[in-house]
Amino acid sequence: MPITAELKAQMRRSMMARRSAVHADSAQAAAATISDSIQAAIPCTGNKIAGYWPLGDEIDCRPGLTALHTAGAKVGLPVVAGQGQVLIFRAWQPGDALDAGPFVTAHPQPRSPLMTPTTLLLPLIAFDNKGHRLGYGAGYYDRTIAALRRERMVLAIGIAYDAQEVEAVPVDVHDQCMDAVITERRTLWFNEAARPPT
Repeated sequence: MPITAELKAQMRRSMMARRSAVHADSAQAAAATISDSIQAAIPCTGNKIAGYWPLGDEIDCRPGLTALHTAGAKVGLPVVAGQGQVLIFRAWQPGDALDAGPFVTAHPQPRSPLMTPTTLLLPLIAFDNKGHRLGYGAGYYDRTIAALRRERMVLAIGIAYDAQEVEAVPVDVHDQCMDAVITERRTLWFNEAARPPT
């Protein structure tokens, strides 16, 4: 196993345990606080925002997605098209029925329109102060962000507990940096050039 992969695996184990402990204590309050921060950080006008359906101990971004939808933004969720492929995105609104996907995911039904997001909300296991993100290791988001960025500017914003910050995430050449991270305590911008005007 390459050294970077081994380091990532070690960090993944320890940080998932840390996230689980924080989630058990503050999941509901964190989701509400982050919902407010998502609305403050992301303009609705002309924006197509893809969130995620939370799994396990991931922070629930659905209150934020619901608020953005109510404010007029176009909102979507990712769909795993196949192993090793990029994610596709389909429109979602509160109350929509979802289909079961791989890895215990849930995603919009095939009749939901496809969308190309301008902003991505990303679940993560750990992050550092340079915008590096540690995910689950399958590479779906890195491939997807890279593909989207080849075509247009897209904001990649991580959603995490503050306790998920580490000194340095091990990085491979294919890893994509985030533009920002929103936690229950703060919003950290790593790419000020991409920061929307307030």
